[in-house]
Amino acid sequence: MSNGKNTNHSGLPKLELEDNQKASRSRNRSAPPSINLLSKLLQVITNLAAKIVTGLTQLSSQLSRSMKRGALITTLLTVTIIVGHSVSAQITALPPLNQVKVPEPDNLGDFIQNKVAAIALGKSLFWDMQLGSDGIQSCASCHFHAGADNRSKNQISPGLRDRNFTTGGGPNYQLTAADYPFHKLADPNNISSNVVSDSNDVTGSQGVFRSEFVDVVPGSDKDKVTPLEDDVFNVNGTNVRRVTPRNSPTVINAVFNFRNFWDGLAQNTFNGVNPLGLRDKNAFVLKATRPRRLEDVAISLNNSSLASQAVGPPLNALETASENLPIAPFRVEESETEDTVSVFNAQGQTVNNNADAERSTDANSTEQQLQASDSPRFRRIGRKLGKKLLSVQPLAKQIVAYDDSVLGSLSKSTARSPRPGLKKSYEALIEDAFKPEWWRSNIIIRIDPQTGKRTFLRKPQRRLSTIEYTLMEYNFSLFFGLAVQAYESTLVSANTPFDQFLAGNTNALTTQQQQGWNIFQNKGLCIGCHAGAELTQASVSSVAQRGRITRAPFGPRRPEDTGFFSIGVRPASEDPGLGGNDGIDGNDEFGNPQGNPLSEVRLAQQGTFQQLLGENPPTLNPPLSSTEPVTADGAFKTPGLRNVELTAPYFHNGGQLTLEQVVDFYNRGGDFGGLPVLNLTPEEKQSLVAFMKGLTDERVRFQRAPFDHPQLFVPNGHPGNQNSVTNDPNVQTQDGVRQATDALLEIPAVGRNGGNPLPNFLGATP
Repeated sequence: MSNGKNTNHSGLPKLELEDNQKASRSRNRSAPPSINLLSKLLQVITNLAAKIVTGLTQLSSQLSRSMKRGALITTLLTVTIIVGHSVSAQITALPPLNQVKVPEPDNLGDFIQNKVAAIALGKSLFWDMQLGSDGIQSCASCHFHAGADNRSKNQISPGLRDRNFTTGGGPNYQLTAADYPFHKLADPNNISSNVVSDSNDVTGSQGVFRSEFVDVVPGSDKDKVTPLEDDVFNVNGTNVRRVTPRNSPTVINAVFNFRNFWDGLAQNTFNGVNPLGLRDKNAFVLKATRPRRLEDVAISLNNSSLASQAVGPPLNALETASENLPIAPFRVEESETEDTVSVFNAQGQTVNNNADAERSTDANSTEQQLQASDSPRFRRIGRKLGKKLLSVQPLAKQIVAYDDSVLGSLSKSTARSPRPGLKKSYEALIEDAFKPEWWRSNIIIRIDPQTGKRTFLRKPQRRLSTIEYTLMEYNFSLFFGLAVQAYESTLVSANTPFDQFLAGNTNALTTQQQQGWNIFQNKGLCIGCHAGAELTQASVSSVAQRGRITRAPFGPRRPEDTGFFSIGVRPASEDPGLGGNDGIDGNDEFGNPQGNPLSEVRLAQQGTFQQLLGENPPTLNPPLSSTEPVTADGAFKTPGLRNVELTAPYFHNGGQLTLEQVVDFYNRGGDFGGLPVLNLTPEEKQSLVAFMKGLTDERVRFQRAPFDHPQLFVPNGHPGNQNSVTNDPNVQTQDGVRQATDALLEIPAVGRNGGNPLPNFLGATP
């Protein structure tokens, strides 16, 4: 039935669109026709929305005069834009972050018996420098500054698929503000203006020197390694520390992410072994189902992408070995009357355990056999790390403040005498935190370094060799992942001016910041990717609402993984992001991960979604076709934005120095397509930046609890520059491999009351 107005098939009034020729030409250069048309439509809708928001704001102001402070519920009209081709208008009451439930595994109680103890264990492991093979590198080495990394020397990587440095000309370069942005235009507001300079390099995080892992040395903070020549990260033939090919994202508020890592590799489901979750059908841990019985079990903990992420970097393979060949799940039983151990397969059949041979092997002869063999070297996986860390004192090289909010009662420090280390061992911390069926057993697991075969024996009256593991050592990746996740789950910054504003304090944001929030939701189109209280569509709550995969509501309506977008930061050919593979089948000859697609849409297209993710894919409308194009190549996880003022440089490539540069990027429609031009005025851009500075939690800036931490020493490049370095005299190899001397930067220990404010990256005004 017609109402006399010109209507379309949906019954909505038809909008007459007009635009001036200059803006039209600008859009035509930066986006396909479907996005150009939609961009015009968005301007009409957002202008209308702005008028409605203005009316609501005036009404809210009138109501607030008659209501007590904190009682006002702010009504927000949000116009949701997804990568320039989706619009969804709805009235919502956005809650502050402290009203959003922190995701937690449904079955966490099957593993952790004391959450407070697990948090203490996790904080110790996260900050402990003994974690790294060099006795220096910890998780915190790349996440010590507002959960991210603000080092600026030897932080450049040529990227995933390049070996040549553009920025600074080589490794060990000291970055300057003039190096940013990596894609410089004559007119920052015009994507089609002349390119002044372009770099496909990445601001990453420096890690370890290139080496081959040989074995752990129980009681030592350093592993036994063989230095290898590095033909990329070297200065005049002297190796320098390698740098990651992606920028380090903050771990603060990362607990809200459904998946983690920029490309989503860290699965929401934790399997107790590695980041791959249910994708890895050979991931087993051992469980003492009875006092004298061990069984291989496949475990699954949902809402645990932080645990999946945690076991990635420290347990990463440095050299492939047969120790990681697929295993057949066993049940192992220790005799109550005899000194024997029986092994049964999944069908209950007895398996030859060769226990007599194992009991006759002592530690010294085992080590001699290893040195004489030509077998592949060990892979530095969870049980190896467990054997190392369970033999050293926690945080033995670092001062822990006596008033640390988590570790204070365990610290050896006093108010007058700061001391390194904790009073408890890692073994005791694990026993406090985890249920005994995961660590208590009298059965030892021996793994043959040549074949990967496991044999089981009763604990001998001698020192174990480095290929013999207690149950606690064997299951160390389980403890590591869940404990670090427990700690990182406390790193929630929900006391920002923005959160106070959402809670009803209308004075928490300045007038300019409130204008920026309005632009964020409307003309700036930011809310399309940075949606919800978490300010990211990649959150657990967003996936619960939208499904793991969905269709973009407008434009080509391509299917996409929820929370992953391609915004044209760099060409997808340089870094496929979500378009890559999970690496379960190793790497090809060029170092590219092989295996299953990271994109869950592509898993659904291949018919492997349920098999690899443990649930059926959402039903899309129209139904998903196995041949249609998807949004995956060059797509990356949308980060949350709290404390963004402190976490420069920005994007997955670390290619933007300031928030002003980030806003310029979006305003011009990106650098390599994918976004509409925004045409923000200088005043609107300033308001948007001001709003983002209102997302800073001052507890983070001043390192107050829960963001306090132990002392840390981080590698900060090497003495010299990109042209010359000093050789480390302590590293000498027969084949002439040289390593540069380290320059270490001290991050002082901070107690619960905090310390000095965190400086900005390169001292720049964000």
